[in-house]
Amino acid sequence: MKLSTRAITTEPFYAMQFGQDAAILEAQGHDVVRLSIGEPDFGAPPAVREAMREVMDGRPLPYTPSLGSPALRAAIAGFYLERHGVVVDPARIVITAGASAALLLVTAATVDPGDEVILADPSYPCNREIVNSFGGRIVAVPTDATTRFQLTADLVDRAWGQNTTAVMIATPSNPTGTSVPRAELEAICTLAQARGAWRIVDEIYLDLADPDEDGTPARSVLATDPDAIVINSFSKYFGMTGWRLGWCVVPEMLLPVIERLAMNYFLCASAPVQQAALACFTAKTLTLAEARRGELVERRTILLDGLATIGLSVPVPPVGAFYIYFDVSSTGLHSWEFCERALREAYVALTPGKDFGTHTADTHVRLSYAASPDRLREGLRRLENFVRSLRDGRTLSDAGALRV
Repeated sequence: MKLSTRAITTEPFYAMQFGQDAAILEAQGHDVVRLSIGEPDFGAPPAVREAMREVMDGRPLPYTPSLGSPALRAAIAGFYLERHGVVVDPARIVITAGASAALLLVTAATVDPGDEVILADPSYPCNREIVNSFGGRIVAVPTDATTRFQLTADLVDRAWGQNTTAVMIATPSNPTGTSVPRAELEAICTLAQARGAWRIVDEIYLDLADPDEDGTPARSVLATDPDAIVINSFSKYFGMTGWRLGWCVVPEMLLPVIERLAMNYFLCASAPVQQAALACFTAKTLTLAEARRGELVERRTILLDGLATIGLSVPVPPVGAFYIYFDVSSTGLHSWEFCERALREAYVALTPGKDFGTHTADTHVRLSYAASPDRLREGLRRLENFVRSLRDGRTLSDAGALRV
C-alpha cells in the first residue's frame, strides 16, 4: 500500500519530540525541567473553567455554524475595538479548532501547487509543513540579529519571484519572541498588497507583546492593513492550550471559501469550548490575563540575567511571547547535541534551532519561559552546571544529573 508524498516528507515537530523524550525520563523517575514547549503554566482563567463546568451539565450541545458561534465572533470583534482600536466586522472572524486549524484553512484557501510563500528563517515549523502539504513552495529568507530575526520590506522585495502569492509573518515570533517594527510591517504589507499577494500575519502572541512606548497595547496589523489575514488563538494570552480554540480574521471575499472548507474539514470548533471562551472577554478575566503577561515579563528578566551569567548569548532580547532564542556556539556543540545532552545530563528540555529553519539551526536554541519562576531558576542552575562541565571537558555526575 502506498503512502502519500506529504506523509513521507513531513518533518517532525522537534519541540514535541523533545517533550516526549522528557516524558520518558520523567516516567523513569527523573525530575525534568521542561523549557521546550510554549505552554503557559497558568492554565485557563478561572471564569472560563467555571463556564465550562456549567455548560457541561447535560444540555444538548449541537454543532455551531461552521464559521463559529455568533456570540463569540462578536466578543472577539469587541476585543479588537477595545484593546487595539480596530473595527472588525464579526462576520470576518472565523472560529477554529486552534490556530493550527486557522492556518490550515487559510493556506487551503490561498495556496495552489507551485505558489511561493515568503517567510522568515527561523520561523514556526508547522507553517512550512502546511504550505508544503498543499503543494506550495516555501521561500525561507535567512534573517539574523540585524533585522531582529524578522523579515523587512527589502528582504521581501529581494526574495520576490514570479510565483509569489503570499508573505507570512509572525509578530511577535516563535521562536525568537521578537516583533516587526510597526513601520516595517506596514511597508511589507504595502509592498505585498501592491503586487497582489496575500499578507498572512500570525498574531498569536500579539497580546503578550510589550506595550508601545506610549503605554498602549501593541497594535494589530489590521490597524494599517484591514485586508490582511490574521491568525490568533486562545492558547497563549488566555492560557488555553489544550482547549484547542483559535480564530482568523479574513477579508470579506474569502468568507464563502473559508466556510466551505471549514464545513468539509472540521464542521465546526468545539461547541462547549466556544461557549466557555465567552468568559475570556469579561473585565475580570482580561485583568487577570494582563497580570499574567506582567509575570511573564518578570520571568523573561530572570532568564536573560541567568543566561548572561552562564555566558550564553541572546543576540536579540525578546519583546513578547515567552521564548528566548540563544546562541550555543560558544560551547563548541551543535545545537541539536546541546539539547540532547542538556536533557540527558542536566534534565533540562529545550528545543534545537533545527525546528525553525536552517539558517541558525546549528547555533541557536529556543527556551520557553512559560514555566514557573522556581522551575526557571532550577533550569538555570542546571544549565550553568552543564555548560561549566562542557567548558571543563567533563560530563555531569549523578550529583547533578545522569552519567552518559
